[in-house]
Amino acid sequence: MLRITGANGSGKTSLLKILAGVSAIEQGGVKWNQHLVKSDEYQSDIFYLGHQAALSGELSSLENLEYLSNLNKTTKQQQLIQALEAIGLIGYEDEYCINLSAGQKRRVILAGLFVSKAKIWLLDEPFTALDPAGVKIVEQRISQHCDNGGLCLFTTHQDSALANQRILAL
Repeated sequence: MLRITGANGSGKTSLLKILAGVSAIEQGGVKWNQHLVKSDEYQSDIFYLGHQAALSGELSSLENLEYLSNLNKTTKQQQLIQALEAIGLIGYEDEYCINLSAGQKRRVILAGLFVSKAKIWLLDEPFTALDPAGVKIVEQRISQHCDNGGLCLFTTHQDSALANQRILAL
Protein backbone atom coordinates (compact mmCIF):
# COMPACT_ATOMS: atom_id res chain seq x y z
CA MET A 1 0.00 0.00 0.00
CA LEU A 2 1.19 3.46 -0.84
CA ARG A 3 -0.06 6.62 0.86
CA ILE A 4 0.47 9.70 -1.30
CA THR A 5 0.72 12.96 0.58
CA GLY A 6 1.42 16.55 -0.35
CA ALA A 7 0.08 20.07 -0.32
CA ASN A 8 -3.00 21.04 -2.28
CA GLY A 9 -2.09 21.31 -5.95
CA SER A 10 1.02 19.12 -5.68
CA GLY A 11 -0.29 16.53 -8.17
CA LYS A 12 -1.75 13.75 -6.00
CA THR A 13 -5.08 13.63 -7.82
CA SER A 14 -3.39 14.08 -11.20
CA LEU A 15 -1.17 11.08 -10.52
CA LEU A 16 -4.13 8.86 -9.62
CA LYS A 17 -6.11 10.05 -12.66
CA ILE A 18 -3.19 9.17 -14.93
CA LEU A 19 -2.86 5.73 -13.32
CA ALA A 20 -6.62 5.20 -13.70
CA GLY A 21 -6.58 6.23 -17.35
CA VAL A 22 -8.86 9.20 -16.72
CA SER A 23 -6.18 11.74 -17.67
CA ALA A 24 -3.57 11.46 -20.39
CA ILE A 25 0.14 11.91 -19.84
CA GLU A 26 2.36 14.00 -22.08
CA GLN A 27 5.18 11.48 -22.38
CA GLY A 28 5.68 7.79 -21.70
CA GLY A 29 3.01 5.29 -20.91
CA VAL A 30 1.33 3.39 -18.11
CA LYS A 31 1.18 -0.40 -18.09
CA TRP A 32 0.11 -3.12 -15.68
CA ASN A 33 1.09 -6.71 -16.49
CA GLN A 34 2.14 -5.53 -19.96
CA HIS A 35 -1.31 -4.05 -20.65
CA LEU A 36 -1.69 -0.38 -21.56
CA VAL A 37 -3.83 1.86 -19.38
CA LYS A 38 -6.74 2.11 -21.85
CA SER A 39 -6.98 -1.65 -22.44
CA ASP A 40 -9.85 -3.72 -21.06
CA GLU A 41 -7.34 -5.97 -19.25
CA TYR A 42 -5.78 -3.00 -17.45
CA GLN A 43 -9.11 -1.40 -16.62
CA SER A 44 -10.57 -4.63 -15.23
CA ASP A 45 -7.81 -4.66 -12.61
CA ILE A 46 -8.42 -1.05 -11.49
CA PHE A 47 -10.93 0.44 -9.04
CA TYR A 48 -10.70 4.24 -9.11
CA LEU A 49 -12.42 6.41 -6.54
CA GLY A 50 -12.21 10.12 -7.27
CA HIS A 51 -13.08 13.15 -5.18
CA GLN A 52 -16.71 13.22 -6.24
CA ALA A 53 -19.04 10.36 -5.46
CA ALA A 54 -20.19 9.10 -8.86
CA LEU A 55 -23.75 8.53 -7.71
CA SER A 56 -27.14 9.33 -9.15
CA GLY A 57 -29.41 11.05 -6.66
CA GLU A 58 -32.36 9.60 -8.52
CA LEU A 59 -31.30 6.04 -7.70
CA SER A 60 -31.30 4.29 -4.34
CA SER A 61 -28.12 3.22 -2.58
CA LEU A 62 -28.61 -0.34 -3.78
CA GLU A 63 -29.43 0.72 -7.35
CA ASN A 64 -26.29 2.88 -7.50
CA LEU A 65 -24.19 0.00 -6.21
CA GLU A 66 -25.80 -2.38 -8.72
CA TYR A 67 -24.95 0.01 -11.54
CA LEU A 68 -21.34 0.39 -10.39
CA SER A 69 -20.86 -3.36 -9.99
CA ASN A 70 -22.33 -4.01 -13.44
CA LEU A 71 -19.56 -1.88 -14.92
CA ASN A 72 -17.14 -4.56 -13.76
CA LYS A 73 -19.56 -7.43 -14.42
CA THR A 74 -19.59 -8.49 -10.79
CA THR A 75 -21.73 -9.61 -7.92
CA LYS A 76 -25.22 -10.58 -7.01
CA GLN A 77 -27.70 -8.40 -5.18
CA GLN A 78 -27.16 -10.23 -1.87
CA GLN A 79 -23.43 -9.43 -2.06
CA LEU A 80 -24.28 -5.77 -2.66
CA ILE A 81 -26.57 -5.70 0.36
CA GLN A 82 -23.80 -7.29 2.42
CA ALA A 83 -21.38 -4.61 1.19
CA LEU A 84 -23.79 -1.86 2.25
CA GLU A 85 -24.14 -3.55 5.63
CA ALA A 86 -20.36 -3.86 6.00
CA ILE A 87 -19.89 -0.13 5.37
CA GLY A 88 -22.62 0.75 7.88
CA LEU A 89 -25.55 1.43 5.57
CA ILE A 90 -27.93 -1.39 6.43
CA GLY A 91 -31.44 0.00 6.23
CA TYR A 92 -30.46 2.50 3.53
CA GLU A 93 -30.63 0.11 0.57
CA ASP A 94 -33.81 1.70 -0.79
CA GLU A 95 -33.03 5.29 0.21
CA TYR A 96 -32.50 7.64 -2.70
CA CYS A 97 -28.96 8.95 -2.68
CA ILE A 98 -30.15 12.53 -2.98
CA ASN A 99 -31.44 12.16 0.58
CA LEU A 100 -28.15 10.85 2.02
CA SER A 101 -25.55 12.89 3.84
CA ALA A 102 -22.13 13.44 2.26
CA GLY A 103 -20.65 10.72 4.48
CA GLN A 104 -23.40 8.26 3.59
CA LYS A 105 -22.89 8.94 -0.12
CA ARG A 106 -19.19 8.31 0.33
CA ARG A 107 -19.99 5.02 2.06
CA VAL A 108 -22.18 3.91 -0.87
CA ILE A 109 -19.34 4.41 -3.32
CA LEU A 110 -16.84 2.81 -0.94
CA ALA A 111 -19.10 -0.24 -0.69
CA GLY A 112 -18.06 -0.80 -4.30
CA LEU A 113 -14.61 -1.69 -2.97
CA PHE A 114 -16.11 -4.55 -1.00
CA VAL A 115 -17.51 -6.22 -4.10
CA SER A 116 -14.83 -5.23 -6.57
CA LYS A 117 -12.55 -7.87 -8.00
CA ALA A 118 -9.99 -5.22 -8.98
CA LYS A 119 -6.42 -5.90 -7.90
CA ILE A 120 -5.43 -2.24 -7.75
CA TRP A 121 -7.37 0.32 -5.75
CA LEU A 122 -6.69 3.98 -6.58
CA LEU A 123 -8.43 6.00 -3.89
CA ASP A 124 -8.40 9.79 -3.90
CA GLU A 125 -9.12 11.04 -0.39
CA PRO A 126 -11.14 7.94 0.61
CA PHE A 127 -11.72 9.21 4.17
CA THR A 128 -13.38 12.47 3.10
CA ALA A 129 -16.73 13.07 4.88
CA LEU A 130 -16.41 9.86 6.93
CA ASP A 131 -16.82 9.70 10.67
CA PRO A 132 -14.17 7.82 12.72
CA ALA A 133 -16.12 4.54 12.49
CA GLY A 134 -16.27 4.84 8.70
CA VAL A 135 -12.54 5.60 8.49
CA LYS A 136 -11.81 2.49 10.56
CA ILE A 137 -13.95 0.31 8.28
CA VAL A 138 -12.19 1.58 5.16
CA GLU A 139 -8.74 1.19 6.73
CA GLN A 140 -9.58 -2.42 7.65
CA ARG A 141 -10.71 -3.15 4.08
CA ILE A 142 -7.57 -1.60 2.61
CA SER A 143 -5.44 -3.74 4.94
CA GLN A 144 -7.38 -6.90 4.03
CA HIS A 145 -7.08 -6.14 0.33
CA CYS A 146 -3.31 -5.68 0.58
CA ASP A 147 -2.90 -8.73 2.84
CA ASN A 148 -4.66 -10.76 0.14
CA GLY A 149 -2.21 -9.65 -2.56
CA GLY A 150 -3.95 -6.49 -3.72
CA LEU A 151 -2.41 -3.08 -4.14
CA CYS A 152 -3.80 0.22 -2.86
CA LEU A 153 -2.57 3.71 -3.66
CA PHE A 154 -4.42 6.41 -1.78
CA THR A 155 -4.17 10.12 -1.14
CA THR A 156 -5.07 11.72 2.14
CA HIS A 157 -4.49 14.82 4.21
CA GLN A 158 -5.56 12.92 7.32
CA ASP A 159 -3.45 10.75 9.54
CA SER A 160 -3.90 7.08 8.85
CA ALA A 161 -3.56 4.22 11.29
CA LEU A 162 -2.77 1.77 8.50
CA ALA A 163 0.20 -0.44 9.28
CA ASN A 164 2.89 -1.20 6.69
CA GLN A 165 2.05 1.80 4.55
CA ARG A 166 4.74 3.40 2.48
CA ILE A 167 4.51 7.13 2.05
CA LEU A 168 5.19 9.10 -1.11
CA ALA A 169 5.36 12.85 -0.49
CA LEU A 170 4.84 15.04 -3.54
